[in-house]
Amino acid sequence: MCIHLLYIDPGSGSYLVQVIIAGILGIAFYFKSIWTKIKSIFGARRKEETGDNLKQND
Repeated sequence: MCIHLLYIDPGSGSYLVQVIIAGILGIAFYFKSIWTKIKSIFGARRKEETGDNLKQND
């Protein structure tokens, strides 16, 4: 059996944790911005339709 023991000193370990958290948050904000753009495209049409419906009722 071959046993591999890995040692990560506290400085490198905290940097690695920071990089992982930053990557996860970066991906989350990226997809949130895409989702916001998609919602704004369809949301603009709904607002225009709502505005047109109000004008027709007057």
